[in-house]
Amino acid sequence: MAKISFHLKDTKADRPTAVFILLTADGKRTKIYSGYSIHPGQWNSEDQQAKTRGYPAANGELNRGLKRMGEKLQTFYAEQRADGVIPSAEALKAVVEPEEEVVAKAAGPTFSELFEQWIAASALTKSPNTIRTYRTTLRHLQAFEKATRYKLSFAALNADFADKFTAYLIETAGLNDSVVRKNGAILKNFLGFATDRGLNTNLSFKKFSWKHREPDVIALTRDEVRAIEGLELPKGHYLDNARGLFLLSCYTGLRFSDVAALRREHDKGDRLKVTTQKTRDTLIIPVTPKSRVLLNRLWAGELHPITNQKLNEFVKEVTQRAGVDAATEHMSYRGGQRHAQSLPKYELISSHTGRRTFVTLALESGLPWEVIMKATGHKDMKSFRRYIQVTEERQIKAFANFLCD
Repeated sequence: MAKISFHLKDTKADRPTAVFILLTADGKRTKIYSGYSIHPGQWNSEDQQAKTRGYPAANGELNRGLKRMGEKLQTFYAEQRADGVIPSAEALKAVVEPEEEVVAKAAGPTFSELFEQWIAASALTKSPNTIRTYRTTLRHLQAFEKATRYKLSFAALNADFADKFTAYLIETAGLNDSVVRKNGAILKNFLGFATDRGLNTNLSFKKFSWKHREPDVIALTRDEVRAIEGLELPKGHYLDNARGLFLLSCYTGLRFSDVAALRREHDKGDRLKVTTQKTRDTLIIPVTPKSRVLLNRLWAGELHPITNQKLNEFVKEVTQRAGVDAATEHMSYRGGQRHAQSLPKYELISSHTGRRTFVTLALESGLPWEVIMKATGHKDMKSFRRYIQVTEERQIKAFANFLCD
């Protein structure tokens, strides 16, 4: 019986290379090119087939085509031997020639379809919020393609594309510089994934860059937190629920996605043991008397999770009622241009303000930064430092004994 195996012409190629069939029988080896080609990074040499999990759907068609070819060759060879004939190389090649038409007609996935496949593969390890940001970037790319008629493909992603996509995000989508940079980083992550798997050979994307602008970091003062705590709201009211969830973030330093995911099994009495939604880190967070009250209300069903969008809306109303309305300068950047405006502070409050407030007030209380980082899950000072807001009270206290001797 003829033995069939599948191999690549050049296993070290940096671009798609031909797949050939090796037929071994009667002491002879015949090499027959299949008409297919594939990047070595997408080929499993041990299994002698294209990789399929997390790869283009065309790889599955390639495997099926190779299987059909192998079966045809084995059947033909067996029939010829039964007639007492050892088939020639030309006769064997003629058996699989019709498969070349299938190869010519096979259409590969589009750029957007490959991006969708990357998102699906990422969903196995990334949080739902991260996946939502990936989908937002894909929508921006699709809208850009439609609005500008710039056909997206790996080969087309050059410096000209980067300039046009940036202009679209700023001028048409109305995004500020920090959000433009975030979308650019997600695109580069996808292109890195595609390159590693041999889907992309255009490395121009590695030179893409977007100006990094740190967003405003807004935190509440101790007096503002007290004003929110003291605000009279009936139990069960939607604003009371929003206040409780927001204050839990202020008391624990948890992101709102982790507050919303809290369950009774996370409560170990004097501490919370939580695996975060975003980074999958396991955090140990001491439970203070104030957070204990809110946790008990959560377990009793008096507080219940809501969406991040709703909390952002409701917490502005809560802080406005609590008098958190000091004029606050808000800075934003679009296309490198600085825009400053003065707004009442409550308009700048969001769900993430709770985590920033926790860090700021913990430092103000004298807790060592390494202890705070252990509770928040920050791994380096660069990312941690963004959450620090020096309040006037802390500044005055710190300078109280400066040069007093």
